[in-house]
Amino acid sequence: MATHRLRMISGLVIASLAVSVASALLPRATVIPVPVSITPSQYWEGNDGPWSSFAIRVGNPAQDVRVFPSTLTSATWVVVPEGCTSTDPGNCGSLRGGLFSVNASSTWVANEFFGLFYDSWLNFNGTGEFGFDTVGLSWQGSGGPTLNHTVVGGIADKSFYLGSFGLSPRPTNFTTFNAPQPSYLTLLKESNQIPSLSYGITAGAPYRYSKVLGSTVLGGYDQGRFALNSGLSFPFGPDQTRDLLVGIQTITKTSASGSTNLLPNGIYAAIDSTVAQMYLPQAAVTAFENAFSLTLDPTSGLYLVNDSLHNALLAQQASVVFSLGKDISGGQTVQITLPYASFDLTAQTPLVANSSRYFPLHLASNDSQYTLGRTFLQEAYLTADYEHMNFSVAQCTWSANMTEHIIPICSLNSTECAATTNKKTGGGLSSGAIAGIVVGAVAILAIAALLIWLLAIRPRKRRLENTEVKNRERLEGQYDPKNGAADGSTYKSAPGVELDADQIHIGHELGGTMVTGEELHADEPPPRPVYEMPGDL
Repeated sequence: MATHRLRMISGLVIASLAVSVASALLPRATVIPVPVSITPSQYWEGNDGPWSSFAIRVGNPAQDVRVFPSTLTSATWVVVPEGCTSTDPGNCGSLRGGLFSVNASSTWVANEFFGLFYDSWLNFNGTGEFGFDTVGLSWQGSGGPTLNHTVVGGIADKSFYLGSFGLSPRPTNFTTFNAPQPSYLTLLKESNQIPSLSYGITAGAPYRYSKVLGSTVLGGYDQGRFALNSGLSFPFGPDQTRDLLVGIQTITKTSASGSTNLLPNGIYAAIDSTVAQMYLPQAAVTAFENAFSLTLDPTSGLYLVNDSLHNALLAQQASVVFSLGKDISGGQTVQITLPYASFDLTAQTPLVANSSRYFPLHLASNDSQYTLGRTFLQEAYLTADYEHMNFSVAQCTWSANMTEHIIPICSLNSTECAATTNKKTGGGLSSGAIAGIVVGAVAILAIAALLIWLLAIRPRKRRLENTEVKNRERLEGQYDPKNGAADGSTYKSAPGVELDADQIHIGHELGGTMVTGEELHADEPPPRPVYEMPGDL
């Protein structure tokens, strides 16, 4: 009986051990990463908007700031305290999306001051204090991804009133560095946190329903923002600084009174969410001026709109239709319609002394400035795929109860691509996993040995000891048959063995690394040389 019990226990323990070790040693399936949707901040802000901003975390400990997504840049720009002076409003920091203090971040690694090359052809200039720091997406506690040692530029210049989050995957090149620095999008892809080098974006529309917030998705797009198969795909343009290049074949104003052509000849223009306005040639600007009764304010350089003109334009219920194609004439086209409300924006300090409505139209100096800014992206959804080298533009759709429908964009070399909420795991065993398996196996063997000793060996040993005692007593004549004899009566049962119920927990802590930063001190003068930064390679 004891032998049978021993064999049964041993078999169960060995089977359990085999199953545990075999399951641990099986290769773990690689889970396809899902796209990342950056949380809108719920703020409508900007001195040329209002625009839907997005929340990010910068530094360690994290500092929350609000930024606009930039289709042109690849770095993260944040406003530093020097961006607010004694002549600015008391809530300047809040108006500019929150301030980032490099002195308060233990992971800040300073580089140099560089000129802001981006959008210099649109006469946006300035300098930034560039370095490296930790950047996380969405508010603190949101669970959004966090990357260490990413390129961060601290800006004070008010040409860009809020900071920006660069969507371009192209690396940033510093003239004092031998190697270009990877973009945030590239780092996410390399760390297997998004499925591909791609994004989907729309600016949001405060005039739609209860103010529809913007949407920024990394590694995919939000199918809930536009009609399926309604867009047009474009190849990237040859100029990497203006790669989202489309052919504008026509621009037409439509209203109850008829239609008006606003673009005599087709042009190529870049889509750029970094800026707000439309930059168009003289002929188009003149046509807009006549169609909407616009007059340029010489002081601000903006087309300011007073209350009477605003009411008149509202009464027209006019829309502007952009017909886009791969070329400036012929071929397939996609129509993007913007209601007048898309152009009903508000300018604030320091653009104007007093808050005023304005129409986001700007005269381009030459054809390299033709641009469709953030205004256009209120009604257009842009999807950019840098692995398959194309992007698409579609008309946004609207409903009272809009919900996200995030679709991943497959990597160029991916054999499968599916949306999943599972956490990512590697394809092989790490050293920590192997160590855990060994420790677990040893623990199981130890428990098995204990059980065998308690349930089989120890009772057998006791029986042998009892038999030896009885034989000795019989030989000495002290054996009492009434208390137990060989005639079939039984002995009193031995006390049962109680197993320890305490569980043994074997933990495994993963090691990590932290980038140690160089802290800048307020009483130390910043590096004075200003280098030219060629921008994204």
